[in-house]
Amino acid sequence: MKIVVYTVGTFDLLHVGHVALLNHCKTLGDILAVGVASDEVVNIYKPNIPIIPLEQRIEMLQALNCVDIVRPYHELEYITGCKALNVDIFVVGEDWGNKPHNINVNNYIKEIGKKIIQFDYSPRTSSTKIKQMVLDQSKQRYN
Repeated sequence: MKIVVYTVGTFDLLHVGHVALLNHCKTLGDILAVGVASDEVVNIYKPNIPIIPLEQRIEMLQALNCVDIVRPYHELEYITGCKALNVDIFVVGEDWGNKPHNINVNNYIKEIGKKIIQFDYSPRTSSTKIKQMVLDQSKQRYN
């Protein structure tokens, strides 16, 4: 029986932190499935929508050797994806909080006897940092 690992995110402006997360996830099992938040979902929990359209974010993730399945999600809940993929391990980021959608999937994963593993983000970069750097450089150049 193959071990299915599942993680979710926006994956806007794919960077080394994303690659580190996904490579780590792949070491935990046999099949790595990645859930990608639609723009509508991202808009619920982040101040701005992604720069890269959903279809392109999916395509970038599919191009990575460590990723086996890419699955977009259009509602802020993770249980549907976990059930559809028959997930053994659900990997979450260090910013995982106590919001209802997080608590619900946490309870579900524990009920079915599977694991949730928390991953510390790379301090090297983030999409937010990249966006801010571009803005700062643009202001310096044109001011």
